[in-house]
Amino acid sequence: MTIIVTGGAGFLGARLIAALLADGADRIVSLDRVACPVDDARVTSLIGSIDDPAAVAQAFQGGADIVYHLAAVLSGQSEQDFDTGLHINVDATRLILEECRKQARPPRFVFTSSLAVFGGEMPDIVPPTMVLMPQSSYGCGKAIGELLVSEYSRKGFVDGLTVRLPTICVRPGAPNSAASSFVSGIIREPVAGQASECPVPLDTRLWISSPGVAVDNLVRAGRIPADDLGLSRVMDMPGITATPAQMLDSLEKLVGAGARARVALTRDPRIEAIVCSWPGAFDVTRARALGFGADSDFDAILRQFLADR
Repeated sequence: MTIIVTGGAGFLGARLIAALLADGADRIVSLDRVACPVDDARVTSLIGSIDDPAAVAQAFQGGADIVYHLAAVLSGQSEQDFDTGLHINVDATRLILEECRKQARPPRFVFTSSLAVFGGEMPDIVPPTMVLMPQSSYGCGKAIGELLVSEYSRKGFVDGLTVRLPTICVRPGAPNSAASSFVSGIIREPVAGQASECPVPLDTRLWISSPGVAVDNLVRAGRIPADDLGLSRVMDMPGITATPAQMLDSLEKLVGAGARARVALTRDPRIEAIVCSWPGAFDVTRARALGFGADSDFDAILRQFLADR
C-alpha cells in the first residue's frame, strides 16, 4: 500500500507518518517544502511545493492508495496574503485531486479542514448540518476545498473524506502563522519558563484536541470503509471545549502558579476577529459512532505534553 502525505515534514504530518509506519504502512511519500524528519526506508521524502505540477506528478509516480492532504497556508498568513492563501489552499488542492483522478483506482483522499469554515450566529453546540459561513480567508479556502473533495467523490474520482480538525494543542516548537497559535503558546512557553500572551478573552470557548488523538483519528480516517461513510463525506472530529481560563487553571495545577503568571492578557483585535468567530463545541455523535476518539479533558492534554517533552 502506498500512502502520500502532503505537508509530511510538518509537525502533524511527521507524526502521522510515524503512526502510519507503526500501523504497518509499506510505502509513504512525503511531499513538502523541506525534507521529512522521519528516518525510515519506507519513507520517500520529496522536496517541492504542492502547487508545482511536476512535484505533484512525481509524488504519484508509484500510485496511491491513500492520500492525506495536510499542506496549507495557515490562517494568519491567509488573511494577510489573500492570493497566496487561495492559490495554495484551493488551486493546489484541485491540482492534487486531478492527479488522483488519473489513478487506475480512486484513492482514499483524506482532506484536513478546519472549524474556521463556520462563523456568524451559531448554537452552543454546532450540528453536522450547520451552514458554512467562514469569517476568514483561510476558512473560505477550506470550505471550497471541502466542496471539491465532496464533488470529486460524487463523481467517483476519489474516495474522499474531509475531517474538520479541532485546534491542536499543545504543539511543540516555535509559534506559527496560525491565528490559533496562541492556544499552544499560552501553555508551551510558560512551561519552558518564557513569557506568553493570550490575545482573546479568557472565556473564549475553544474546540481542542491533543496531537496524539488527532493523529489517531487521521489514521482512522484512512481506514474506515466507504460504505460506513454514506453520502456525507465531511465530518467534524471530536474534541473538548476549553477556555483559556480553564487551560491556565490546568497549567497552574500541574506546573505551578509561576507558570501561569508568565501569561499576560493582551487583546489583539485581528486575532480576536478570527478566533472568536469559530464555534466552541460540536455534535460529534456520528464521528464517535464510527470510532473516532477524543481527549477526556484539558488536564489529560497537558499531561501528555509534559510527558512528551
